Amino acid sequence: MTDFVTGFRAGSRPDRTVTYLPEGRPAVGLTHRDLDRRARAVASWLAASGMAGEPVLLLYPAGLDFLVAFLGCLYARAVAVPAPLPLSGSSRVDRVDRLLRDSGARMVLTDEAHVAVLGDLSARTFGEGASPDPWEPPDAGAVAYLQYTSGSTSRPRGVEVTHGGLTHNLEVFRRVSGDVPVRRIGGWLPHHHDMGLVGLQLQALHAGADLVLLSPEAVVARPIRWLRAISDHRVDWTVAPDFGYAWATRRVSDEERAGLDLSCLTMAVSGAEPIRIATLDAFTERFAPVGFRRTALNPGYGLAESTLVVTCTSRGRGPTVRRFTPASLAAGEVVLAPDDDGVPLVGCGEPGDLDVRIVDPATGAGVADGTIGEIRVAGPSLAAGYHGDPAATRAAFVTGPDGRWLRTGDLGFLLDGQLYVTGRLKELIIIRGRNLYPQDVEFAAREAHPDAGRGAAFGVRDADAGEHVVLVQEIRRSSPDTPAGFADVVQDAVTRRFGVPVSLVVVRSNTIRHTTSGKVRRGHMRDLFLGGGITALHSALSPAVATIVATAEADRA
Repeated sequence: MTDFVTGFRAGSRPDRTVTYLPEGRPAVGLTHRDLDRRARAVASWLAASGMAGEPVLLLYPAGLDFLVAFLGCLYARAVAVPAPLPLSGSSRVDRVDRLLRDSGARMVLTDEAHVAVLGDLSARTFGEGASPDPWEPPDAGAVAYLQYTSGSTSRPRGVEVTHGGLTHNLEVFRRVSGDVPVRRIGGWLPHHHDMGLVGLQLQALHAGADLVLLSPEAVVARPIRWLRAISDHRVDWTVAPDFGYAWATRRVSDEERAGLDLSCLTMAVSGAEPIRIATLDAFTERFAPVGFRRTALNPGYGLAESTLVVTCTSRGRGPTVRRFTPASLAAGEVVLAPDDDGVPLVGCGEPGDLDVRIVDPATGAGVADGTIGEIRVAGPSLAAGYHGDPAATRAAFVTGPDGRWLRTGDLGFLLDGQLYVTGRLKELIIIRGRNLYPQDVEFAAREAHPDAGRGAAFGVRDADAGEHVVLVQEIRRSSPDTPAGFADVVQDAVTRRFGVPVSLVVVRSNTIRHTTSGKVRRGHMRDLFLGGGITALHSALSPAVATIVATAEADRA
């Protein structure tokens, strides 16, 4: 298989374009051939600067300059390190400082508009007009870039994605479209996120498709911009997390929807966070009047340690939904429920070019189909490991008689060839032998009250009784209900739904911490809860949880 870099350099076409749609300004674009030419100039400049094999931190706003710089790094065999611009909030600045230290980056590249702002980082733009770069195809095992994980359960780690792994995963994802070549890919996910980088930008280049990009901030502010770009530019492939589809469903008005034509969209990939059939159903119902088809939905599963995609539903199939009895999910052995009853789970596609195995997390032994266990993955898409962290690499990437396998830390099961994902192993809450998944608790809370925003569910443990469920739940600022009244409704609904006591902390909007891709940082919220770092509007804690909190306060004193 021709590697991605060599393939794009040789096959870049003047009739394929990359277009960025800035808000309030004219669109800007490059042909694939112009993109290749500019990337060659960057590569020549990086090679002359001695950056082959060295990490280069890329701090760019949404737009085309990032893609030019990223390809230039790959061409020069420098190690690209995509990162978010540290322009708003101390947490983002701290994150970039950590990435600089962890990656060992010797150079920071940005666009001209941000050179002065990032002066403390010695940021620079690349030289233009350089001579053509001397070309040597990259080694398949060489590190192409560091994909820093979003840190939903731990500190961010730099995943070492190789040139061979990138090429293989792009081809795995391309095959999801079947025999119909993709014509135009469009979306808004950040380029420093694996789904935005690989599933959106690089996939378009690999497939020889047009690419239409939007600013993540602009789409979050007004999601109609995303759907209007699909409609106006006749996009047939888009990607977004569950949050993106839910946000568009809620925030696009009837008047805005009336001007859309989404009949062009044949692949709407959903991934990067737990997939809710309620979200997909609501999106379909909302936009079916303007041409959107349910068969265009493509639920998938992946993670940075496998470059991106592990499984994804093929074009035209639509989501596979099965319902299971709550008791069987809690026990770890799934049992199908009647059609209109039970807990619905969405299939994430069939394993194809990557091997997927479900194992007992404690022993590593394989389990039967329909049994919940840890998801493990093997194949050429796997990353080399975690940058500068051999212990974490050994723990996550295990080698045995049957090859090298990634321990994903995710729980799920295989049934009738489909992969179903149920949650994170580290976030699983075990109450008297029952397995509770935090995302199910959070979803039940959102359904219980119309003014419920984001929530974070987690377990806290005492020495005697084991784990207890805590839910930190946002209430929308516009709610006419009091925090105490809101808490009564939500707590009663969630407790009845799961049959266990649930301690509830009501907080204002924008309190729940989440990653750049929208995943709830449950471990961080637990630490804030026990560390006294949450400002509560109302708390309704069980005696056991109140004792745990009081003990934590005494330990801090």
